[in-house]
Amino acid sequence: MINRRIKRVLTNLHFWLGVSFLYLFIIIFFIVLGFVDTDNSYFRITEKIPRSLAEFISPKFPPLDRVDYDDRLLALANMPEIIKPVSTSSTSTSPVLPATTSTSTKKIYQTSWGKIKAVSPLWPVKTVYPKDGAILPFKRIIAYYGNFLSTGMGILGQYPEDVVLEKLKGEMEKWNLADPNTPTLPAIHYIAVTAQGSKGEDGKYRARMSDTQIEKALEMAKKVDGIVFLDIQVGQSTIQAELPFFEKYIKMPEVHIAVDPEFSMKNGRKPGVYVGTYDATEMNFVIDYLAEIVKKENLPPKIFVIHRYIQEMLTNANLIKTVPEVQVVIDMDGWGPPSNKLSSYKQFVYSEPVQFTGFKLFYKNDLRGGGKMMTPEEVLKLTPKPIYIQYQ
Repeated sequence: MINRRIKRVLTNLHFWLGVSFLYLFIIIFFIVLGFVDTDNSYFRITEKIPRSLAEFISPKFPPLDRVDYDDRLLALANMPEIIKPVSTSSTSTSPVLPATTSTSTKKIYQTSWGKIKAVSPLWPVKTVYPKDGAILPFKRIIAYYGNFLSTGMGILGQYPEDVVLEKLKGEMEKWNLADPNTPTLPAIHYIAVTAQGSKGEDGKYRARMSDTQIEKALEMAKKVDGIVFLDIQVGQSTIQAELPFFEKYIKMPEVHIAVDPEFSMKNGRKPGVYVGTYDATEMNFVIDYLAEIVKKENLPPKIFVIHRYIQEMLTNANLIKTVPEVQVVIDMDGWGPPSNKLSSYKQFVYSEPVQFTGFKLFYKNDLRGGGKMMTPEEVLKLTPKPIYIQYQ
């Protein structure tokens, strides 16, 4: 009797179809498992999986609201003049399209809420739309800068972690009050490669921080639902040589990159003695590198911060490219009284537009010689309004 039942089962078509489907499921399960990186903050599918499957499994990010994007760019350009209401489509293919009429000093733009005349001929910059999930200009980043091993490089090394995070929250509250229409996003801006006064073992006048230090920055940011910037000071090395060391972190959606031309030394000069420089070709290398990772890993756009406070720090800025995968910020990095900072911002950030702007505030150096640190309300009077704010 039992043998007959077994024979009937073994000769049943539905039984074998079920076994086949189960076997296929097990094979697919282990194939996918082998291509998933569980060490990151989410399961990331590598390029080994077919594109359609990767897109199905990979995390989805908020779709870009192009109308809101355009409106916010115009708001950053400060005090547009509304001429008359018009209707626009959120499906246009390029941001902030200039109308056919313009003057030598003003441009006319169409927005979702009207036709406006921008006060500046330079801003907003007409560039490509970013990928879905873009942070800028929808949020203003409030970043704390420094290195955990140095009390002289910024606030991150000057106080215990809990004090730093409380102070950061306090600054965010001030900016939220000053500009309620732009929510703040906290950031830990960590110097992952520091320029050095001595050659070091390989003679490059720079020191890379350990994974332990970088992971501490990641943990700090996580506690306040923030993001991380890894800042690179190359010394006598190059950005092409240093950037790949941080690829495993760049693959994380919360990690972004910054570079400091001040410490990019050419012609054998020592950092800290002379001011260094980068050219647009080097910055475009970083942009291409980040963009490729964003594409392969299906990430939201990366933010790339470039510090600047004099002309020579960044040559051929007009040749810096913009792509959907990377959002570029030129950060006014100088310290001193407000008059000096405003002059530097106008000369080296406003006058050579790339995409977005940043502004650095120093808790100590801005007070030298009886100076003062500018308030959020004062910084927001700048044209364009900075969307990235850094405290040192």
